[in-house]
Amino acid sequence: MKNAIVPGLIIGLLSGIWLFVMRVIGLSFSNDTVHPVEYVSVLIPVVGLYYGVKYYCYVELNGKMSFFEGLIHSFKIMIIAGIFVVFVGIVYINYFDDKGTNWSDFSGRIFAALLIGILSALAVSLLLTSKGRNLES
Repeated sequence: MKNAIVPGLIIGLLSGIWLFVMRVIGLSFSNDTVHPVEYVSVLIPVVGLYYGVKYYCYVELNGKMSFFEGLIHSFKIMIIAGIFVVFVGIVYINYFDDKGTNWSDFSGRIFAALLIGILSALAVSLLLTSKGRNLES
């Protein structure tokens, strides 16, 4: 688990910073419209997961990683990132948001981030898989 903490915190920190960047450029989460600039935030978990799992594969496992090892490590990273982002989201909504955002507005974005995280974990694990099971015995 300790090798998932740093990539998870980096993803969480960058995602938290993204909330404040959105605020600075004048966008809010108080309605159901998604601004095109919000799609850039998808790159944060994808790139962070890729490098976190790649480091795990090549440094910890000497370049030999199965799909499920990559998937489990991806989920560890995303759990840590998710906990950090939810904490930052609570702080953001309670202390910094002045446009009336509440948890029902923000929860849709958190759910979308969950889906993006799952799809990213599947894709990264599939890309970095280097060993498979030999089905012939």
